[in-house]
Parts: sequence; C-alpha cells; structure tokens
Amino acid sequence: METLKGKRVAILVAEGFEEVEMVEPRKALEEAGAETDLISPEEKKVRSWAETDWGKKYSVDVHLDDANPDQYDALLLPGGVMNPDKLRINDRAVSFVRHFVDSGKPIAAICHAPWTLIETGGVRGRTMTSYWSLRTDLRNAGAHWVDREVVTDQGLVTSRSPNDLPAFNTKMIEEFAEGVHERGAARAAD
Repeated sequence: METLKGKRVAILVAEGFEEVEMVEPRKALEEAGAETDLISPEEKKVRSWAETDWGKKYSVDVHLDDANPDQYDALLLPGGVMNPDKLRINDRAVSFVRHFVDSGKPIAAICHAPWTLIETGGVRGRTMTSYWSLRTDLRNAGAHWVDREVVTDQGLVTSRSPNDLPAFNTKMIEEFAEGVHERGAARAAD
C-alpha cells in the first residue's frame, strides 16, 4: 500500500548515526511510496554506527548546505549518540530541523535524535519519549517525557531505541500520511 505516494522525506544524519535507525525506517518509507533523500553535512558519503563499531558508508543524496526544507513533506531523524550530538551544534542543521518544527510538518525522531530537536526550541509542551538517558534533557527543555515504545504528539513521533522500530515505523508512516499538523493537545500511542 503506497500511503505516502507523492511525499518527499528528508533524512538528516551526521557521521555516526545508528545504522538500523536509518535503514529500517527508510525502507518502510520507500515501501509506503515515499521518496527519501539522505541529507548530511558530510561530503558524498556518511558513516553509520552499527551497535558497537563503525557500520557502512552511505551515499549522501543532498549536502546539508544545498538542502531546502520547503522541498520536503516530512523529516526523519535517526539516533545514535554521535549523530545528534554533531547535528545539534551545527547551525545549518538546527535551522533545517526548526523549519519542520515551525511549519508543523511531521517529524519522526528515535533514540538520541531528540537532542537535535531540543536545540530548535520545539519540544516545550510536547509529550515525547527517547532513549532513557535523554529524559532529563527533554524535561529541562519543557517536554513531558514518558517511557513508551512510541509516542505521537501532533505530528511528532518519538521512540526509545531500535527495539521500538516496528511501532515507530507504523506511527511514522501514519503521521507522515496525515501531513501538516496544528499544535494542540498531545496524544500518546501505546
């Protein structure tokens, strides 16, 4: 079923993104009919992290400096510790992500990826989950952190870890299909 036919999804990563948190959601998005672009501040190739060591290198479709957020319907933020730590100190990356937050376009962020969202100022008042070590960071940024496999809050989809990928992918596709969301009352999915 191609519920995302005609949708274009940005996947923003830096060196050290958690491989499975990009590969599996990207596959799900493309199977649902979406067109995806791997966007990175890295030139040509970006290295993943595969649990305990460096993973594969992936071709960058669009360099971050050339990426226009207006051309995308949704944003996927994979986790990994190094990846969001690098993105959150990159002004261009924060600006790119802030566009999605401000416009109400759906965002899916897993594991450590909410670190980048914190930098945008876009988590205040949102119900979210993440890898457990980010709970204090999210609470300090004004989010309501909960421990669930997947949480949706007006187009923002978050999950804790690769173990949550099946639920994360399902909710991500559902929210991306709905399109732009107005900020309002939060809802959590079990």
